[in-house]
Amino acid sequence: MAERENRRGRGRNREDETPEFADRLVAINRVSKTVKGGKRFGFAALVVVGDQKGRVGFGKGKAKEVPEAIRKATEQAKRQMIRVPLREGRTLHHDIEGRHGAGKVVMRTAPEGTGIIAGGPMRAVFEMLGVKDVVSKSIGSQNPYNMIRATIDGLNKESSPRQVAARRGKKVADILKKDEAPAAEAAEA
Repeated sequence: MAERENRRGRGRNREDETPEFADRLVAINRVSKTVKGGKRFGFAALVVVGDQKGRVGFGKGKAKEVPEAIRKATEQAKRQMIRVPLREGRTLHHDIEGRHGAGKVVMRTAPEGTGIIAGGPMRAVFEMLGVKDVVSKSIGSQNPYNMIRATIDGLNKESSPRQVAARRGKKVADILKKDEAPAAEAAEA
């Protein structure tokens, strides 16, 4: 019987399905509900998932046990992934600002060797995204949920020179500055 279930796919491991994704637990919150017999505890988990090559997503899960909450959050994060264009696979193309509620984040491009200068939840997003060099600042809300949502909002606004050129009906060389144009043409070839 176990052999039959395994063939149908019920018994397979999660690692076999998506081995290319890495995940990072950002926050875990214990909540309690007071009932007649005492208190019932539950857990809420916030997880960031990414392939470290330009795709990232976040999810939250709630359950009575911590591992189950993390599993639910990871599944939701995999369903909500976004693709972000990166310059040279290591930094952002331009400075961006993201907002969610009272949370505001500012993300700036950085030269090679700078590293990830970001706090807490933003660092997790950049590491799972695959960004190597970025300078960022969180202003306003310090709530990890709002910080991650603001970061994802900003990353959604980013566009590469190729996307801008296609939108405006021009060539990439026309979009970039004079000193960046030869480097961009060499990268496209």
